[in-house]
Amino acid sequence: MNVKALREQKHLTQEELSQESGISIRTIQRIEAGQKPKGHTAKALVKALGLDLNAIDNTEQAIENRNYSLIKIINLSSAFVTFIPLLNVIVPLAIMYYGKQINSLTKQILSLQILWTIISILIFFLAAFLKNSFSLSHRFPLWVLSVLILINIILIFVNSSSIDKNKKLSIKLNFDLI
Repeated sequence: MNVKALREQKHLTQEELSQESGISIRTIQRIEAGQKPKGHTAKALVKALGLDLNAIDNTEQAIENRNYSLIKIINLSSAFVTFIPLLNVIVPLAIMYYGKQINSLTKQILSLQILWTIISILIFFLAAFLKNSFSLSHRFPLWVLSVLILINIILIFVNSSSIDKNKKLSIKLNFDLI
């Protein structure tokens, strides 16, 4: 995102952009000199320059300093605790916050894990109900749980591979739960 070109296209001075965005003139000068804006600064500039808010996602890679190795670790951390309910959400959430990688990609990773946890719990209880109702093997819920864990691990590894190749997720939701 070339802030100087966008500012000049809007016929704004650095001082006017500073007033509209709430960002200091010195910070704007640093950004125009090549420093990449992050977090609040990036969002304030996008808003002040009148860009579409959906453009944040489209220009997010230029705006945010994404650490794809850490994002991949956030994704893979779910796989190691997927058999313990809620840890597959808590562990990546903790890494995300401590690693300061709060962006649309990590939110999608967490949203997918939250939804998967909810669905898995419901399916597991349904399997337990079916076991009792149809006199199925006492191991039926265990098999269902094993399959659900395997599917989640496959989802995680497919997304990790996609992060490596395309810097995006192959399997994602069209909405964020967080």
